[in-house]
Amino acid sequence: MSETNKDQIAVVTGASRGIGAAIASRLAADGFTVGIHYGRDTDAADATVAAIEDAGGKAFAFRADLAAGTAAEDFWASFDKAAAGAGVIGQSLKVLVNNAGVTLRGAIEDFSREDFLAQQAVNVNAPYFIVKEALPRLADGGRIVNISSGVTRIAFPEIIGYALTKGAIDAFTLTLAKHLGPRGITVNAVAPGVVDTDINASWLRGNQDAIDGVSASTALGRVGQPEDIASIVAFLASDDGRWVTGQTVDATGGTNL
Repeated sequence: MSETNKDQIAVVTGASRGIGAAIASRLAADGFTVGIHYGRDTDAADATVAAIEDAGGKAFAFRADLAAGTAAEDFWASFDKAAAGAGVIGQSLKVLVNNAGVTLRGAIEDFSREDFLAQQAVNVNAPYFIVKEALPRLADGGRIVNISSGVTRIAFPEIIGYALTKGAIDAFTLTLAKHLGPRGITVNAVAPGVVDTDINASWLRGNQDAIDGVSASTALGRVGQPEDIASIVAFLASDDGRWVTGQTVDATGGTNL
């Protein structure tokens, strides 16, 4: 367990499972105390915290509904309460990872207004306002990492609404990096391709044809794993990533090159 980031907090949204949990575990291994945000699944969040603690790290969980109109205010109020309970009040907030998101399917002709607005609320509005409320807390020299998607480069008409939200995240990343540069805060995005997580389980896991198809489309010849994405986030969150900002890092394994 690294001591490099001792007494510094990293917050990861949507961290109870999948990519978010892998990011949280990696940042904890790198010495951060990690705030595990979750939306609904308390058991999964508690399991992520327990796994981090079993490995010698520090973490605590807190809940907030990112679809709510007061998502950012609720988010940080819940964080403060959980941090106090975990005895980490006063530690510096060094890293914020905006990972939480929803993927709703449908071509433009079929995608309802209600679904579009619900997806926009979680994928775009929540990160924007969570960052806005975080800025007085975030240490100079801190890190913001936004999870984007390879769908901003590779066209998938069946998730057009999702692609639009991730394009917004890329633009947000670039502009925010310019704004926060004077404080030494880096802002970057990471764009995964297909990753073996619960969100893809219904069509990927146990489906060898799907696995072979995804693997064949990547230069590196396999399906991505959550730890692949976590490693990139960890680099951007580290001191080694200090001279990288305003970038969207393609983390698709070379899909559709």
